[in-house]
Amino acid sequence: MRGQPNRLAAETAGPFAGSAIDRALTLQFRLDGRVIHGFVGDSVLSAVLAAGVDTIGRLHDGPVALSGRFAPSIIAVAQAHEPQRALAMARAPATAGADYVTLPQQQGPAWLAGLRRMVRPRGTLGLALPEDDVLPLPFMDSLGTVEAPPDLIVVGGGVSGMAAAVAAAHAGLRVVLLEATARLGGSAQLFGTLEGEETADASLLRLGTAIAGSDAITVLTRAAAFAARPGAVRVHITDTSAAHPTGRVVELQARHIVLATGTSERLPVFAGNRLPGTVGVREAHDLARDYGVWCGQSALVATSSNVAYRLAMLARDAGIAVPRIMDSRTQPQSRFIEYSKAYGITMAPGTSIVGVRPAPQGRGLAIKAQLRVDRFCRDEPLLTADRLVICGGWQPELDLWHMAGGASGWNAPLQRLEASHDPDAMVLAGNAAGHRGHHACLASGAAAIDRLLGRPVASVTERDVDPIYDSRDGATPLAPASVGASPAAFLDAGRSGVVRPAAPAPRWWDRLSWVRRPVAWSLADGPLALSCSDIAAGVGLGLVAPERAGAVAQERVAMVAMATAAVSETAPVPLPAAPLVPGFLAGRFGENAQLWLIAPDEARALEPGALIQANADSMDPLAAIGVVLRQTEAGAVALLAASHARIEQRPVVRESGRATAIRLVAAYDGERG
Repeated sequence: MRGQPNRLAAETAGPFAGSAIDRALTLQFRLDGRVIHGFVGDSVLSAVLAAGVDTIGRLHDGPVALSGRFAPSIIAVAQAHEPQRALAMARAPATAGADYVTLPQQQGPAWLAGLRRMVRPRGTLGLALPEDDVLPLPFMDSLGTVEAPPDLIVVGGGVSGMAAAVAAAHAGLRVVLLEATARLGGSAQLFGTLEGEETADASLLRLGTAIAGSDAITVLTRAAAFAARPGAVRVHITDTSAAHPTGRVVELQARHIVLATGTSERLPVFAGNRLPGTVGVREAHDLARDYGVWCGQSALVATSSNVAYRLAMLARDAGIAVPRIMDSRTQPQSRFIEYSKAYGITMAPGTSIVGVRPAPQGRGLAIKAQLRVDRFCRDEPLLTADRLVICGGWQPELDLWHMAGGASGWNAPLQRLEASHDPDAMVLAGNAAGHRGHHACLASGAAAIDRLLGRPVASVTERDVDPIYDSRDGATPLAPASVGASPAAFLDAGRSGVVRPAAPAPRWWDRLSWVRRPVAWSLADGPLALSCSDIAAGVGLGLVAPERAGAVAQERVAMVAMATAAVSETAPVPLPAAPLVPGFLAGRFGENAQLWLIAPDEARALEPGALIQANADSMDPLAAIGVVLRQTEAGAVALLAASHARIEQRPVVRESGRATAIRLVAAYDGERG
């Protein structure tokens, strides 16, 4: 297809023909000077991927795949000086004649930008990505405006969020239902249902009809919540009311909030797990179903979850060659597996990916796998394919939960973080609450409303099939570390970009028992913004202690503050002020911990969340004596253990392995500054 090499042909695509696009209506727009062709109904991201651009740029000395979870923000050239109007590529509809640039823009004169475009390889956006920070969102610091408050906000438009909205409307509440994508329904159609349950399509039709017929429910699609606290959610909305879409930030306030945020797909950890050509099961499914986009003509599948088999069958129906499915579980069972065998797909149980590199011919990927037999591993012959579809299982999406003050803990049998303590007037539903099955997710939506309103709550039960017929998800595959591993092995596919440290080269003196070993690097060391999936991977790799996983999540996931009030256009709902010391830090540094103003010896800002150690030799996060809370006009404010809260103390702030000496200036009094 001219100008769209990664678009499936309509006559062979079948279920992957692209339900959101109109192939009779073509369009084109510009991105960083490059002309992109697409169809009406495309998102900017789907059109860019269809055009053959599958790489965002380079990170950790290697190319990184462009995806819905890792894509730069864009903005119209005419609005480039207003970053709060930036758009997310996955949520911005492609518009004929639009002219966009990616953010943040590379510095330099116009002629240099033009030269970069001329020498840029065809398949990449060519961005230089920061290695020590998350992929920036230009609107993150925007305060937005407060709109007319509803009684309830539901974040997430999957089946559990839809069910919660309908139940709340029946209870007489005014509801705002937020969905980040362009459509309600989430991933229900991919995960499927059990025999005897209402089908996903029937549930979506029933709930969608009820929502459309209710005057009490306002649906906002293309609306991504990026910060939350009890009583308020900050949302980035893609406004499509004008000729060209634009972004705006609003703060929605309500007495009750339901987080039906679903799950994040875990990323198997191996070298090259985010090279161009690698993709998660859910993203591959959604791009093909909605937009008819599939990169390449062949795909290998590597999974620890049954849902990947369903995707493999749909891909075969669309004319994609799927020669092999590798499953890290040794004896997986599922009706999807039996169906895949009937399709003639080779099954490879007990097999995991240990490394991926670009294929020598310059197209596709070269994949190294390992078969586990009993306690021994055997290297498999090198495999090649245009695409590698990977799934490492599922982690409840708890980022907003942690931002709002919710707690979590490590579930060792299921190898995931799960919510525990509830913030005020906020509850979880569906996959985010730990439910797996379609029936349980539907029931949890109504149960969430009952909990918020103080009514009797019916128990939500999972309709599990015996594991001998339907195997549970396996642990996320973690390949052995190798010396100087390249390309990098990322812990998650999201914005954080944290990589697994390479194994150090062995030294002869390491064998001596009396030699002092360096303290292992920990994800809890330094002001890194992390996702729950980063932390879950860290537990598996020994970079986070399981008993500390929940505390690390509260410290590192909740790094979007909402202490500053938004601009109100109406009378706001009375909300509790965001505390200077979050509840999860209570007792972390002793019963009598004190607030102090601190100052570094060198002229620089201190990152909120950075741990304070007694001296430069101390590296153990559990031995920290304090933490940087925030920057104020008077300086950095820290919470310190009473035993070390003395002027003569000379502690250090440790940020990403770097120790910065600080001095204690004065005890902090918030009123006097």
